[in-house]
Formats: sequence, C-alpha cells, structure tokens
Amino acid sequence: RRHPVQTANPPPLRNSPTIPSPSQSSPPFDTEIPSPASRYNTTSSQSTSSHPVLYSSYSLSTLYDRTEVVRMEEPGRTEGEGKGGSSGATGIFATMKKNLLPVLTVMAVVGGVSMGFILRTTSSSKWTPREVMYIQFPGDLFLRMLKGLIIPLLVASVTAAIGSLDFSLSKKIGGRAVLYYVSTTLLAVIEGIILVLLIKPGSRVSDVLKEDRKGSVMSRPVTTADTLLDLVRNLFPPNLVQSCIAQYRTVIIPPKEINETNSDIKLWDFTGEYTGSSNVLGLVVFSVVQGIAIAQMGKVGKPLQDFYTALGEAMMLITNWVIWLSPIGVFFLVAAKVLEAESFAVMVGQMGMYFLTVMVGLILHGFIVVPLIYVVCVKKMPIKFIANMGQAIITAFATGSSSATLSVSMGCLEEKNGIDTRVSRFVMPIGATINMDGTALYEAVAVIFISQVRHLSLSLTQIISVSITATMASIGAASIPQAGLVTMVMVLDTVGLPAEDVSLIFAVDWLLDRFRTTVNVLGDAIGAGVVAHLSQKELAQLPTIN
Repeated sequence: RRHPVQTANPPPLRNSPTIPSPSQSSPPFDTEIPSPASRYNTTSSQSTSSHPVLYSSYSLSTLYDRTEVVRMEEPGRTEGEGKGGSSGATGIFATMKKNLLPVLTVMAVVGGVSMGFILRTTSSSKWTPREVMYIQFPGDLFLRMLKGLIIPLLVASVTAAIGSLDFSLSKKIGGRAVLYYVSTTLLAVIEGIILVLLIKPGSRVSDVLKEDRKGSVMSRPVTTADTLLDLVRNLFPPNLVQSCIAQYRTVIIPPKEINETNSDIKLWDFTGEYTGSSNVLGLVVFSVVQGIAIAQMGKVGKPLQDFYTALGEAMMLITNWVIWLSPIGVFFLVAAKVLEAESFAVMVGQMGMYFLTVMVGLILHGFIVVPLIYVVCVKKMPIKFIANMGQAIITAFATGSSSATLSVSMGCLEEKNGIDTRVSRFVMPIGATINMDGTALYEAVAVIFISQVRHLSLSLTQIISVSITATMASIGAASIPQAGLVTMVMVLDTVGLPAEDVSLIFAVDWLLDRFRTTVNVLGDAIGAGVVAHLSQKELAQLPTIN
C-alpha cells in the first residue's frame, strides 16, 4: 500500500489489520517500521522522526512474506486464486533458479559429449591435435583460472583455519582427518583387488590389442625407492617460492648401451631436477606449521591471522565469479576430450571388461562404502549432502583435477552443507593433496589387470605389496589430470612388470580419470562432513572465523 502523501497521522486503511501492541514481535505490513539506525544504534532510538519510515529496514524476502495480507484484500481476487496447479510450476521454477549453475553445468556436459560425437562423425578424417586444441581453448582458459586460485586459496585457507584453532584441537581434527583418509584409501584398494580377482578382465583382452599397444609409449625409468624418497623430500621444500611452480624428482640416467652387465636400473646414474608442477604437498605442510605458530602467538599473531582470513575470503569470492563460467568451460573441455579419444569400438570391445571393473569399483566405493561411513558417524542419510556437492562433482568430472575443483568443493561445503569453515578449509586442501581413493582403487585394478594380460599369477605377498604401494602411490600422486599414470609405474615395479605395459590402459584412461577424480572429490567432501560432526563439541568452545 502506498499513500500519495506521507503525513504524521496517515488515514486508516480499509480492512487494514489491527495494529499490535509493542510486545508483539512482528509488526503488520502497514504499520510504522523502525529505521535501520534505531535497530543498530541505541542512541538514535531516543529521537523520533515526524514521518514514519516504511519498509526500509526489512529485506525483500520479508516484504514478500507480508504481501499475502494485501493480496487477500484486493478486489476481484477470488479465494484460492494463484494456488493449486500454478504453485507446483512456481516450485519447479524456484528449484531450477536455486540450482541454476549445476543444471547449466550438466547441460554443458551433455552438450559437450553430443558436440564431440557430431564433429567426429561429420569429419572425413581424424581430427589433428591442433584442431582439437582450438576446440579446447575456451575450456583451457577456464581451467587456468581455476588453477590460478589453487595456491593462494590453499595457503590462506589452511593457515587461517589452523591459526583460529587451539593446538590441541588442531591435532584432534587433523588426526581424525588422517584416520579417515588412510582408512578409506585402504578400503578402496581392497575393493579394487577383490573385484579384479573375481571378474578377471585381463583374460578377455585379445593378443591383437597387446601387440598394437606394446611399445607405443616409453615411460620414464623410475624405482619405488626413488619415488618414496621424492615424496618425503617434497614435504620439506627448500624454497617456498619455487614450490609454487616446481617440485623435485629423481631422474635416472640410462647408459648409452644396455647389456647384461649394466641392465639393472639400480646401478644406473641418477640426478635430480625440478618439474613444472607445483609442490602442493610441501605448501600444505608449511601452511600447517605456519597456522600452528600463529595460534601459539595469541594476540601478537592476530594481524597475520586476519590477513590470511581476509585473503581466503577474497579467493572464495573470486572463485564464485569464476565458477559461473564453468558451463562454457565444461562444454569445450568435454567436447575436446571426445574428439581426441581413440576408437570407441576398440575401447568397448577390447577394454570393456577392464573399464567395467574399474567403474563398478568406483561406484561401490564412492556411492556405497564412503556414504555408509557417513551414516555410521553422522547418523544421517548423505543423500542431501551429496546432492549439495553436485557442482563440485560435475567440475571434478570436467576438469579431471582435484586441485582445480578445490575452491568449488569448499564453496559447496560451506554455503550448501553448512560445514564449519575451520574444518572445510583445513581438511579439504589436505584431502585434495593426499586423499586419492579413486586413484588407489584404479591403480590396484590396473596392475593386476596387466598381470592377467601377461598370464602371470600374483602371490598373496605380491598382492599385499600392490595394496601398500598403491596406497602410497595415491598419496604421492599430484592432484592433476592423469597423474595416476605416472605413479602407476611405481606400482608396476613392485611386482616386476615393465613400465611400458602402462600403454595397455591408455585407450580408456582419459575417461576413467574423470570418474576417479569425481570419487576423490566426493570422498574429500564426505570426510569433511564426518570430521566436522565429530568435532562439534570442540568447535563450539571457540569463536568462529568469518
């Protein structure tokens, strides 16, 4: 209702509701509403204005809630009008609007797959790498923006989260997170081994495929000992700036001529080099130590704590801007991957059982075993929790990178699932670095699959070695697309299989990489939910950040 002229005593409205007493909590729609100053400033309430302030201190949703009073009084409106069938349509549109971004991203995935198949079938020749690069270019820009947020978001989030906690509480939360990570990774490996031994997908691969793939790629020579030592070395970076752009690895130098006397790789010379990928694990360790130091400093460390808190919030805000570009980026990324994939007939015909084995394992672990852990610990069904992680799941599938999805995952946890920021910003960066359930399951299945292709029977001791090595390899795997292929060499070396056999699974790895990354991200998110629930009492004793 609007009056043409505001007066000190406006005329009464026809059929207006009775003005309640001051003791009532909710004023009617047409009554005087206090100004914002009177709500937040105790001194301003002593002075009154000659004109009432209408609506100014109420949100738009509050006005919507109160318009029902006016609608009931409007002439010509019959009782029940606007309800019934139209309310259902309104509810659907409201749900669509609330979940607009996930809906658009799903449509982008479907559209990208469709576009990829259309371009494949309409082209008379195979698409060249340069042509695929042109299609993928918008997706690469989106991926670059996400990756550019990883390091500042990771360092700021971990430091601010731990700095806001008591040291004893940090140990409890960290201990719960590590226990969850190790337990779920071991479960994933065991599930994969059981499935591959039962299904035996390697016995169904033809000799033609073995010969076609043999020698198609040369892998970097590596030993298990070097891989584990490099993992420990990267925990302690000598240069933090260098850690943002490179990580250390051991390089084995083969002799010019290999013969019977020098064929042992352990006798070859070696050196060290820095690769072009960030040392995320070292940055996480430094951030944890820095957060503990800030927490121990008390008031002296408060300015530094505020800085990292503000930096983390700024990175999350930028993430919210970037993520609205995800439908465009996802569309072109998926279309390009479909274009550069090898023959789908070969993939389904020759590698179908291997693909099926890995997929059954990933679905079993990601959507049955891990949710059961959530049910046992939280005493709630995880359906809504998983649904709220939809945007992160889709982004993980499109990018194939846990790190690139980190900012999206944290946003879904905090904004939709209500996870305490001190838990999400502590647990998720660590989980994105070391918790790779899908990768561990995949590597265990792949190694035994390759042994089946070669008609080799692994002993119980070798299977146990595969389990332990796959767990360690998944921790050492960089959270970047197809990093599992690199650590696969380490697991193959455990059972004495040649590194060149990795080429057997290249045909389907690009697609399985998307699914195992999705399981990795979902496992991290459910872990954050479990840790947050188990840490409720300790967190309630401390003030929240943000």
